[in-house]
Amino acid sequence: MIRSLGIACALSLAALPLPPAHAAPAEVSGGGAFAEVSGGGAPVAMPGAGAPAEVSGAGAPAGVSAAAAPADATLTLVPSPNGASYRDGHGREVVLRGFNVSGEVKLAENGNLPFATTADARESAAALRESTGANAVRFLLSWERVQPAPDRIDQDYLRQVTEQIAAFADAGFWVLPDYHQDLYSRHLFRPDSWYTGDGAPDWVVDGGDYPPESCGICVHWGQNMMNNEAVKQAKADFWHDRRIPTGAGPVGVRQAFLAQAESTLRHLATHLTPAQFQRVLGFDPMNEPHAGELDDGQDAAEWERDLLWPFFQEFRAVMDRAGWQDKPAYVEPTLFWNNNVPFVREPGGFTELDALGTRYVFNAHFYHALAQSGLYGKARDGENSADFAEIRDRAADLGTTGFVSEFGHPLGGGTADRFPTVLKGLYQGMDSRLPGADWWQRPAESGPVLSGTQWQWDVYHGRHHEEMNGNPEKVQTAADGWNGEDFSVVHRDDTGTLGLRADPRVLDRLYPRAVDGSTLAFSYEDRSRDGDTTLTWNRIPAELPALREVVGDGQFGALVWRDGPGTAPTELHLPATFGERTTTVLSDLDADAIGRTADSRLLLSAPDEPGAVHVALIANGPGAPAPERLAAARAELTGWLQHHFSG
Repeated sequence: MIRSLGIACALSLAALPLPPAHAAPAEVSGGGAFAEVSGGGAPVAMPGAGAPAEVSGAGAPAGVSAAAAPADATLTLVPSPNGASYRDGHGREVVLRGFNVSGEVKLAENGNLPFATTADARESAAALRESTGANAVRFLLSWERVQPAPDRIDQDYLRQVTEQIAAFADAGFWVLPDYHQDLYSRHLFRPDSWYTGDGAPDWVVDGGDYPPESCGICVHWGQNMMNNEAVKQAKADFWHDRRIPTGAGPVGVRQAFLAQAESTLRHLATHLTPAQFQRVLGFDPMNEPHAGELDDGQDAAEWERDLLWPFFQEFRAVMDRAGWQDKPAYVEPTLFWNNNVPFVREPGGFTELDALGTRYVFNAHFYHALAQSGLYGKARDGENSADFAEIRDRAADLGTTGFVSEFGHPLGGGTADRFPTVLKGLYQGMDSRLPGADWWQRPAESGPVLSGTQWQWDVYHGRHHEEMNGNPEKVQTAADGWNGEDFSVVHRDDTGTLGLRADPRVLDRLYPRAVDGSTLAFSYEDRSRDGDTTLTWNRIPAELPALREVVGDGQFGALVWRDGPGTAPTELHLPATFGERTTTVLSDLDADAIGRTADSRLLLSAPDEPGAVHVALIANGPGAPAPERLAAARAELTGWLQHHFSG
């Protein structure tokens, strides 16, 4: 249950059973300074409390009226001072958080599907939501399986893809389909190769007649992009739409991809129900695009302008023809534009383009490549703040929003000891532009919260049976089953139960799912662990002693927002660690404007005063604070708010 501090008094809420799922919070009663929650009265009617918030779409499919969908079930990109922001039908600013499902698409063992069965997809959706509070997934699919021959579309594969997407949409997730590729295609690689790829079908590779592949002395699969001539030539052929011979006659490679993509898009728009399709965010046309080989005198930024951007415009036209005209394309810049290994980084980030606009999303990836390479130790407070600020700024300059569709770090292998600090740092950079050490002193610089999906969620982790490059003598069973990667945060134990492989505190996070207005500042101190050490990067300043005491050594988050004209409350996801008796909310809002639902949502209903600035601090504290300490903490928090946001 929630202990809350209202605008006029401190309120400690006693424990009581939570209301049914999706019901409004229990009514607060009593007339004294410290009221008890009434378990027997009628629930308070809070706008929007009767439906889950995590249903979406960037518009309705062809022939379906977006106005007919519930307000919670729509999502649009709206121009803002920060480029653009996601807004639901209530006008609330929405944040998307979740995982990639799944790297299993890179493997042939289950037909390049994320899940062997739709039942596994449904089980995953439930486990993902319960254990991490996610509201979004990036859903991978394979060109190789969609188009096994130049003149054939595999309708059964599309049927299974559609059913698995529907499983997540029905569970209330927002879904971003992604045409995935790495190193262009597994069919470029010899059966005895050290490496493999995924993406293009065998008939495309056969028609290209590429040289024997070899990466030489490479320590990471990604080096194939620079060292493997077969990979480099195949990628360059795609972007230049090389015509290749096939059993159905000569075809241009890029045009063949776009034609089969139109079949996929039409199938999804037709076979998902209107409610399910409403929850599809848009489409990611190509994972991690890379030139392969640049033309003479061309750099990567010019390649983006001259070859990558025209491809995205062509894909945008395919989306429009296939009934996706109201959904944005999630376009990725060249792969290494923001790599944090200086000698790998290259120009890019669409710097040669004037704008993308809201029919596109600036879709970036970010990994702490230095830490993964072994060239760097553990991450520190704020070291990725500038990296994610760069993503925010590029998106704003291009007139759209940023989305980080991949980030993460290995949980196994030689750099796994960095995982706790690296992942904490990545999420910190997505939450705020500021290091934790500076957040309380300069909160107005914190900025909007970035949406994104972590790599990855693989329910078959450690239990694969993949014949690498079709070689029965090289069966991959360990970790993620692909090129030695070990990123999955989930696994299935010997009893068949799905469970997290990492500290839940860093994976199940407090975040603002929907804000009535605009986020001015947000920070979450997860107190995650690095071995026996608790990581605390955001410390409440000594000049706020009562606030420090109320929070103690527990997790806490703080949200500052400017009220908007929305018709539903601000919502935050509460991690499972925020128990009924340990959760405390401090706010300038009245106590009866704060409630909690059974599905882990904190609801903050501000008065209808567009432009007013509000604050809420949510703590998983040491226990019930004394009334006088709550009152003192509230005074400190509201004084801090007035000092930094009075303008």
